[in-house]
Amino acid sequence: MLRQSGKITALYCRLSRDDELQGDSNSIVNQKAILSKYAKENHFSNTAFFVDDGYSGTNFNSPSWSELLERIENGEVATLIVKDMSRLGRDYLKVGFYTEVLFVEKGVRFIAINNGIDSANQQDSDFTPFLNIINEWYAKDTSKKIRAVMKSKGEAAEVVKRIFALCLDGYGPSQIARILKEDKVITPTIHFQQTGRATRNTSPDNLYDWDNKTVAGILERPEYQGHTVNFKTYKQSYKSKKTCYNPEEKWLVFENTHEAIIDADTWKRVQELRKNKRRPTRTGKTNMFSGIVRCADCGEKLYYCTSKNFEARQDHFVCSTSRLKGKEVCSTHFIRAVVLEQGVLAHMRLTIACVANHEEQFRKAMGAKQKAEAKKELAAKRRQLTQAERRIEELDRLFKRIYEDNANGKLSDNRFQMLSDDYEQEQEELRKKLLRLNEEINEQEEQAENIDRFISKVQKYLDLDKLTPSVLNDMVKAVYVHAPDKSKGHREQQIDISYDLVGILPASLLNDLQNGETA
Repeated sequence: MLRQSGKITALYCRLSRDDELQGDSNSIVNQKAILSKYAKENHFSNTAFFVDDGYSGTNFNSPSWSELLERIENGEVATLIVKDMSRLGRDYLKVGFYTEVLFVEKGVRFIAINNGIDSANQQDSDFTPFLNIINEWYAKDTSKKIRAVMKSKGEAAEVVKRIFALCLDGYGPSQIARILKEDKVITPTIHFQQTGRATRNTSPDNLYDWDNKTVAGILERPEYQGHTVNFKTYKQSYKSKKTCYNPEEKWLVFENTHEAIIDADTWKRVQELRKNKRRPTRTGKTNMFSGIVRCADCGEKLYYCTSKNFEARQDHFVCSTSRLKGKEVCSTHFIRAVVLEQGVLAHMRLTIACVANHEEQFRKAMGAKQKAEAKKELAAKRRQLTQAERRIEELDRLFKRIYEDNANGKLSDNRFQMLSDDYEQEQEELRKKLLRLNEEINEQEEQAENIDRFISKVQKYLDLDKLTPSVLNDMVKAVYVHAPDKSKGHREQQIDISYDLVGILPASLLNDLQNGETA
């Protein structure tokens, strides 16, 4: 009978106060999600989280790290997985001792996901000491240098912010390029040359000759979140002058090395909008709902239909699949653009008022706990998780003991089989409990964080009286249009709004909040 080792797969998360200020890319929730997904996809079992929230990467006296080290010393850890090397720490001598000496001596396999480090692969492992030195160098030196550079590029930073804001306003790269050109904003090449930086491009005749590729490149650069990205390009040999581009998975990203120009929420929302590219109609007219409004039945996009001869009230949206010739995929879902805008604005104003005026009731209705209550509940779940992990280890030791007793004749085969079956069943139940507890903890932490962020968004639009592309793109992920209902002798049409971070809010929830019935 094959048995799994009692050793654990340790999933280590660390978040410093500096990391916290830079957004949620390194949040504990984000790290846990990445580690859980990696462990599951690569078949690492018997996982246990170790979390240090609010501890610097130069501090190795944090509680969970100390506990983890003790268990490594006791030979209880088979594999240690972190999101990236900087999560382990930014003191290269100490990190080097752990990765090159202690982990090797204790037989611990070490994996840093984002850096592609796996000690089971010697080639990857050979790069680890250099990465440790780079991490400490960035922690001590890079931030200072980049802050100085960013200060000298204040003008450029404002242009970047404007480009992201225009994207949130519903403009595509070509439209943004045209706006910048008309406003006589100098191009990046000219800016670099004026500030004394070398460029590969020659100076253009038109100082304001922006193009859509330049704008698209700016919208896709993770550096504006405060990260430093290496190995985006390479050369096939030192003799070659041709620059080749690495795929994104081969980039080496050092997060939060300098002050961010674009916050994490804006960056994420812009990337989502870029996936839903909106093409102007032949008339050149666009609508803010293009790419956002979808059919409630088939889920496909609704096309924006207009004409030079249309009045504003005649512009409309129609389901894309209902227009396929010779195919009855979906019934016609038709809605006028002005009706859609009026309906969404009314729903958003109601939602904002209900959430702002009944914040705690909204949290309860969404299933989120108050902070003190949530903290207490999470602590209890983590204690249960630790107890379950220790019991699994104890059962492994008991199994080993009865196996030896059976081999030595001290325990009959029937008794051994009965006990081993009991232990196996208990372990299986405990492993299911561990998985459930981890999922519940992750879900509860993520839910509370999302609700807090949604409430913060609501606070920005307390006086909303007009719907703009910027507000729509910030608050709403999708709008679902149902088929019209004419059963009452007049046309009625249901619209569902999926809000960013919280999804579709049921009408009953908003009604209860409005009537004060959720307390």
